[in-house]
Amino acid sequence: MMSNASASGFFIFRSVIQRDLQLALRRKSDSLAALIFFAVVASLFPLGIGPEQNLLTQIAPGMLWIAALLAAMLSLHKIFAEDFLDGSLDQLALSTLPLPLVVLAKTIAHWLSSGFLLALISPVLALQFNLPFDSVGVLFLSLLLGTPLLSLIGSIGAGLTLVSRGSGTLIALIVLPLVIPVLIFGAGAVESYQSGLGFAAHFSLLGAMLAIALFLAPLATAASVRIALE
Repeated sequence: MMSNASASGFFIFRSVIQRDLQLALRRKSDSLAALIFFAVVASLFPLGIGPEQNLLTQIAPGMLWIAALLAAMLSLHKIFAEDFLDGSLDQLALSTLPLPLVVLAKTIAHWLSSGFLLALISPVLALQFNLPFDSVGVLFLSLLLGTPLLSLIGSIGAGLTLVSRGSGTLIALIVLPLVIPVLIFGAGAVESYQSGLGFAAHFSLLGAMLAIALFLAPLATAASVRIALE
């Protein structure tokens, strides 16, 4: 059986996720904006490049991953900003739940309300690139595995820019160089599968990066948030 402290910590962790998801449901425009942006950017490439199906199929993984990355970044600055302004973040920092776990809970809620939804609609958008059905499945799995990394790395940028003006631009400058490996291995998994080489190696690397980020990103973000609260 769990101790009282462990049970209390788990309850706070779950409550933070539920609270942020409820707030996201009340502000549906944020999630819709990310989905619409993803759809618009992904649809512009076929219009700009033309109807050459072989070319569209070849560039589809990279283009969809870039569109998903940019869409996921739209709401990164809101992970902590509103709680910081109304004082909720101070209360969470003083709770019995360690701040890194508070950060992790808020990051999970951000992924569920953004990256997870982007992964869900990616198969529909992939149809306009004439991707084979099995390649669409690999794309979906790569986004499902890679988008949590975008939220985890993005939370570091959100923490570092918490007290800065124009945080959206600063987050982009901080986060974009850090997520390049995620983009390379995410899109590369689909391209490798299309070439007949399989995708296990790319997924293994994404999984390894996710495991490392789950441990290190909350610690780094918590440190930056703690500095902002002082």
